[in-house]
Amino acid sequence: MKQSLSKIESAFLEEISQVSDADKIEEIRVSYLGRKAGQLTVLLRGLKDLSIEEKKLIGPAANLLRQKIESTLTEALQKAGSSAVPEFDLSLPGKISQDKSLGHLHPITQINRELIRIFQSMGFQVLEGPELDNDYYNFEGLNFPFDHPARDIQDTFFIDSKITREEPRDFTRNDWVMRTQTSNMQVRVLEQAEPPVRCIIPGRVFRNEAIDATHEHTFYQLEGFVVDENINIGQLVWTLKEIFRQIFKQEVKLRLRPGFFPFVEPGYEVDMFCVFCGGSDVSCKVCKGLGWVEMLGAGMIHPNVLAAAGYDAGRYTGFAFGIGTGRLAMLKYNIPDYRLYMQGDLRFLEQF
Repeated sequence: MKQSLSKIESAFLEEISQVSDADKIEEIRVSYLGRKAGQLTVLLRGLKDLSIEEKKLIGPAANLLRQKIESTLTEALQKAGSSAVPEFDLSLPGKISQDKSLGHLHPITQINRELIRIFQSMGFQVLEGPELDNDYYNFEGLNFPFDHPARDIQDTFFIDSKITREEPRDFTRNDWVMRTQTSNMQVRVLEQAEPPVRCIIPGRVFRNEAIDATHEHTFYQLEGFVVDENINIGQLVWTLKEIFRQIFKQEVKLRLRPGFFPFVEPGYEVDMFCVFCGGSDVSCKVCKGLGWVEMLGAGMIHPNVLAAAGYDAGRYTGFAFGIGTGRLAMLKYNIPDYRLYMQGDLRFLEQF
């Protein structure tokens, strides 16, 4: 077998000395080191049939020859102008040719990331919640009476199938829905957390609605709430003003109108003074010259919701708000039709 190794070495050195083309060098590599029928590879497979003493002699010599062949092949490739080792830093970003285009973040993704950054800078925790949830967390725990119109099948996607999964509480009824609001996390979070609590829950929600330029059956919300001792409406207003100031890059004016939401008391519809025309342009696509734009619903968390979470009556207060992130993106980026979000049209996405 030693003679075989010597013959392989001599033949290899003779062949490699006569070529300078990268393709020919690759052919020689396959001829000697190929996995299936390489000459040295076949010889190494025969080591298993040798005695222990022969293996001790032949094994190291065969490995040395393999290393020699590999290093000689590398040198030959380098001389041929095709280095086996890349001459560039693989950790550097790739070069994009002019005929290639990069992808684009969806505008809702962009507005979500911006909101998360702003809220985190204010000390809010970012959480996620289940899109399929029990009626208790989506409605009952949020102080929705059983006869409230939002429970009607025209607004909510009810699930007929029996759902079995581990939950922090035993439900009195096995009623499951696709969540209609990210508020379904309010009681879930407060059951497990001790005040002070500051968190936001961005996510997808579902409502059985007709689709048009301003409505979708699947859309995006961001729920936020704060619970602690002595929380008041002034803190809610300041928080919302700061959020919109950073989103629209200018100071904003807000007004609160009375509004009814079962899980807050008092509840408000929050309007923002138009940052696009200042209420002076009747052709303004945002406010139509009226000056005020409805932005979200908010209010002080209803005592019944705090009670459902197990909090002592009168000890804590809190505020909550829900932002439609899709509609916020429509305002910021001047998007005329909500349906554009879901069409996957690259002509639309490439604008962002």
